[in-house]
Amino acid sequence: MPALPLLRSWLLILLLSFAGPAVADTTPQPFSARYHLQVAGWPDADIQHRLQRTASGWQSEMSARLPGVSGHEMGRFRLEDGRVHSLYYASGYSLLGIQRSYRLERDDLATWPDRQSALFALSREAIDGDCASGCHLRYLDHRGREERLDYRRVGRETLNLPAGRFEALRVEVTEPDEPDRRLVFDFLPRMPGLLLSMAYYRDGERRNHLTLTRFDSP
Repeated sequence: MPALPLLRSWLLILLLSFAGPAVADTTPQPFSARYHLQVAGWPDADIQHRLQRTASGWQSEMSARLPGVSGHEMGRFRLEDGRVHSLYYASGYSLLGIQRSYRLERDDLATWPDRQSALFALSREAIDGDCASGCHLRYLDHRGREERLDYRRVGRETLNLPAGRFEALRVEVTEPDEPDRRLVFDFLPRMPGLLLSMAYYRDGERRNHLTLTRFDSP
């Protein structure tokens, strides 16, 4: 099915998120953001991202739609003792009429966070953590399987984006078994969980690129 490579590609950019060790007490702030996603060889797409308060803590949610493909992912978590504790996870996608959905309950998430909650955890660790190199991250994928990634803080960059001009904290993420693939995240230091930019590289070539086009914070 020709759309399958696209599905894997944009899900990697949209949904690949990470969990790290305990971090400093960076205060969460609710926000609503829109990103523009460019995928080599496919039409561009917009991604919606929202972090909001809930009765039990926080909820991070992303959704995207391309021709013939749509997907969403949501994670609920709370902050306790400087750590992110996942409470619930749900995701799903539709590919040319084929639909799939996944859920993880609190018991499933007792050891490692889900991907959405872990995106927030990664940004906090990058902003306030003391790990500058050799940093390891563990999280659960959409099926509840444990995954490990390595990351390092690259430094700070000034980015001119459609949403404005920002000072960004850059983080590079790689998989131990896939040295030819890497993700480069740009986070906004004053707002944990918000992405300014994200790029996916394979064999030294940038394949996908995501940029912040708009965000609002109450």
